[in-house]
Amino acid sequence: MNRTFSDCSSCGKLMLLVGVLVATPLTVLPFYPDDIIYMLSFLIPAGGSMILGAILCLFGRQDGDGGLEWRSSIQRSSLTVLFAWFWGIFVGAIPFVTGKQLTILQALFESVSGWTTTGLSVMDVTVTPKIFLFHRSFMQYCGGLGFVMMMVMFVSGKQSMNLFTAEGHPDKLMPNLKKTAQTVFAMYSCLLIAGTAAYRIAGMELFDAIMHTMCALSTGGFSTRLNSIGEYNSFFIEIITIFLMLAGTTNFAALLLLAKRKWRQFTGISEIRFMFLLLLIFVPLTAISLSHGLGISLAQGLRKASFDIVSALSTTGYSTMSYTSWPPVAIGILILMMLIGGGMGSTAGGLKLSRVYIMLRLAVLEIRKRLSPTRNVEAPVYIKAQGKTPIDSSLAADTTGFAVCYMGLFITGSLLTTVTAGCGLTEGMFEFASALGTVGLSIGITGPLTGAGTLIVEMFGMVLGRLEIFLVIIGFYSGVNILRQSFNRKL
Repeated sequence: MNRTFSDCSSCGKLMLLVGVLVATPLTVLPFYPDDIIYMLSFLIPAGGSMILGAILCLFGRQDGDGGLEWRSSIQRSSLTVLFAWFWGIFVGAIPFVTGKQLTILQALFESVSGWTTTGLSVMDVTVTPKIFLFHRSFMQYCGGLGFVMMMVMFVSGKQSMNLFTAEGHPDKLMPNLKKTAQTVFAMYSCLLIAGTAAYRIAGMELFDAIMHTMCALSTGGFSTRLNSIGEYNSFFIEIITIFLMLAGTTNFAALLLLAKRKWRQFTGISEIRFMFLLLLIFVPLTAISLSHGLGISLAQGLRKASFDIVSALSTTGYSTMSYTSWPPVAIGILILMMLIGGGMGSTAGGLKLSRVYIMLRLAVLEIRKRLSPTRNVEAPVYIKAQGKTPIDSSLAADTTGFAVCYMGLFITGSLLTTVTAGCGLTEGMFEFASALGTVGLSIGITGPLTGAGTLIVEMFGMVLGRLEIFLVIIGFYSGVNILRQSFNRKL
């Protein structure tokens, strides 16, 4: 049986996994028996996904070198990863529809926001049954790890490494891929237990504590409260959330160094230093802006700025207050933080700290070269958890190319948001930066009454932001080529 499972197709394995994940919310029924009326809403899509996945595993093409020969390994992997995420979004949306919680488009939006760890929501959490609150939070928790990461924890095949890399996991923490996934999951689980315990000590109910910890670690931001973390009005809860958000936005390889108490190596990592430099600069600036703009004390400004800047930079999306009254400078800083995003190889979205750091290093180097009277040759490097990495021409081109595509997409999406939502440019930029960076902060545009056009624009942004632009482009290109070749063969 194990041999058969290891030989089955990657798509079949991923469909089986999606079925198991969508069935997991049923575990809350013993604690909330009134929600048993929604049992079939989860059993039917979960069972259907598992049955179809099993059929593909038994009869599908094996992960070998056969199949469509034109496809390179990256194309095959990108297409498989893209299929897994779209299948997960589709199956994850079904319970909301069959349970009569949301319309079809709203359900797809909530599912996209969940799996991509964005946190923008169209649900009224004050009347949502517990099983659906668990479902959306659990989607974020699993979406932070990624479908491929979870799959290789249990079984791996010939294509596992390609799939693992294609999904956006750049580093192997252990020599063995399966051990890497298991190590990441062990760290994730330990943080989940610690965060839940800390929230309980702070006075949060157990269910809320588990949900908020899952969403903080995955930098997701779904909350069981209408006013998010701000509803608790607890400084202790805000501090716990800040620590969890920082843990979620930190590269898994860097977290492993921290777990091994290698403090010097951890603090030497370029993106860790860059992240704390950004916080050191922009938290005080935001605090001063809030103090003057809202007429609050500087201490209150620092408290609110610390939480919300960490939330934006980590792309978590928890909030402590509405942003409709924030001064323009503070709103601009939040947009900048959402665009930069968190660490590469973490659960966060955005451009990523390392890319922004590399571009700034290249810019400084170019300025130095033009100001220097002599032609000094410098070899710039940045420090990862694994050690020094040279910033060569290939890395520079990849980084710049991605940044240009990302900013082009941000501008396009912002303009479309202003058209579909009928809002100002600042509001459109804020909302789409939140969607594209998989942040989840809202300036008031996204909610139960949001129009279809805005939801569709934001869904595209969330998918492109979580899976990263190049993977989606390659995946769609591969899919179109498959259809074209199939059509040509029929002719």
